[in-house]
Amino acid sequence: MGLYDYTIYNVIARNAQVCGKNIGWVFEDKQITHGQFKETVDCLSRGLLDAGLEKGDRIGVLSQNNMEYMYLYGAAAKIGAVMLPVNWRLQSDEVEYIISDGSPKFIFAEAEFKEMAGRLVSKFDFIKKLFVIGAADGGLNDFHELLKNRGDCPRIDVKSEDPYVIIHTAAVAGKPRGATLNHRGIIASNIQGMYIWQLTEEDCHLCMLPLFHIAGLGTAFNVLHAGGKNVVLAKFDADLALKHIQDEKVSVFVEFPPMLSTLLERNTELNYDLTSLRVVGGLDAPDTIKTFEDLSGGKFWTGFGQSETSGFVTFAPYFDKIGSAGIPAFMADVALVDEQGNFVETGQQGEIVVQGPLVFNGYWNLPEDNAYTFRDGWHHTGDMGRFDEEGYLFYTGRKPEKELIKPGGENVYPAEVEKAILEHPAVEDASVIGVPDAKWGEAVKAVCVLKTGEALPEDELIQFVASKIARFKKPKFIVYVEALPKNEDGSIDRNKVKEDHGSP
Repeated sequence: MGLYDYTIYNVIARNAQVCGKNIGWVFEDKQITHGQFKETVDCLSRGLLDAGLEKGDRIGVLSQNNMEYMYLYGAAAKIGAVMLPVNWRLQSDEVEYIISDGSPKFIFAEAEFKEMAGRLVSKFDFIKKLFVIGAADGGLNDFHELLKNRGDCPRIDVKSEDPYVIIHTAAVAGKPRGATLNHRGIIASNIQGMYIWQLTEEDCHLCMLPLFHIAGLGTAFNVLHAGGKNVVLAKFDADLALKHIQDEKVSVFVEFPPMLSTLLERNTELNYDLTSLRVVGGLDAPDTIKTFEDLSGGKFWTGFGQSETSGFVTFAPYFDKIGSAGIPAFMADVALVDEQGNFVETGQQGEIVVQGPLVFNGYWNLPEDNAYTFRDGWHHTGDMGRFDEEGYLFYTGRKPEKELIKPGGENVYPAEVEKAILEHPAVEDASVIGVPDAKWGEAVKAVCVLKTGEALPEDELIQFVASKIARFKKPKFIVYVEALPKNEDGSIDRNKVKEDHGSP
């Protein structure tokens, strides 16, 4: 640890020192103080080092949310390891690619995923150990065996700029890219979130988004840094979430559709007290947001951000300016540029670019992508927007190279879905687009051309795609056409496809 360094472990240690007896974590029937959290993190750090982990080694995690996950985040921060959280909703070959890309030395898998993890261990010799989260069986190492050594942990020189977590984004060109975040960016995001949302030791976060997602992980760290309490759900459960909101006086959470609408609908029957909620962040429909604010008295916040920017870089209460993504926050310089890299005037559309401590280290092992992304000294997000006279950012779409669909907050790139569709022997051509969806915000729609003489039921093609890639990426709608519109160069005219088929 250098003179100017400050890491996530420093946050954990400070909490233990100044509010160590306060409850910092709730999971199932367990309540864990900030002091107890640090003690377990320290034991795990020593256990990982004794097991052979070294600074810079990756820790793969294939699990739903639990305390073991958070202890691993803490221990990785202390010893300079790099977390590699894996989306457990992915298909096995997608998981395999992320593991092959991140090359973790250790993998921690929840019991539900231990068979998949076991296959990875036998395939990749860089994986030295597999630990099961939960009861150990079948000869696998038990996570809790790592906690038995309570000796002092050697001091590791961990820098603020060191890589800390690799979050694989959706596949732009057929393969996911590992956005490598450092301690500095997450700490800056924490400070920003604490200031904007006025977070203190009294706040309580309901962590129901997955810990492999920057929104769930980032908000948990925001509240941790403030000395507050995190209530961790294994996964979204409306009834359990509502009970925790009332019992634990939850004050903040971040959601993606249809979480908030589901909570509000269930609460018409369960009638829990939601008045402790003062901040909800995310994306949702105006009617849902208004219902939430009227019922709770809290505010719904919207913004723009990415894994690559350690979370949000613009913020605002939704009703401050409906349709906007807020104004630039306090730890990021946000601007708009044209194709030549020139700044555009107010009111004009440009690519959203970002500078500042929130910006990530780069994509894991992709120097050419990094050179392109960081050209002209800015992080180029691939997203388009415009600023109004009051400094509010309005998101206007994505660059063609980064066309993206977001059903329920997940990232889906059309090219990845098209590739899966074209593997079906009956399909000649396909174009995948996003269409509005009342429940999920956006849905995947595939416009396909069948080979001559072929017939293929829509449901059969949908299930075929679901067998190839994660189920949340499969099309919700299939349309068959005689031919797809083409540009002069022979490529599919996506704008024309959207014009003709852009409704559900």
